[in-house]
Amino acid sequence: MSKCCQVTGKKTTRGYKYAIRGIAKKKKGIGLKVTGKTKRRFEPNLVKKRFWFADENRFVTLRISTQAMRTIDKVGLSQVIRDLRLQGQSI
Repeated sequence: MSKCCQVTGKKTTRGYKYAIRGIAKKKKGIGLKVTGKTKRRFEPNLVKKRFWFADENRFVTLRISTQAMRTIDKVGLSQVIRDLRLQGQSI
C-alpha cells in the first residue's frame, strides 16, 4: 500500500537537503554558502485509525493523515465516507 492519505490524497513528495558552510554575515563573515544537495523524501504524517461509523453500526479503518482527522472532526465521518464512496473507494 502506498503512503497516501485516503481522505486528503496527500502523498510522498521529493525535495533536497542542503549542506551549508560558512560564517553568517551578522557574525562578520561572507555569508552562508550551499556546498551540496542531497535528494530526500517528504513523507506525510499517516496514521491507521479506527472510527465508529454509527450509520452502519460498525468500525471503519482508514489510513489518513493527521490533517484528515481534523477534516473528519469538522465535516463529519458520514460525509467523508460518502465522498470516498463517490470516488470509487471501497470502505
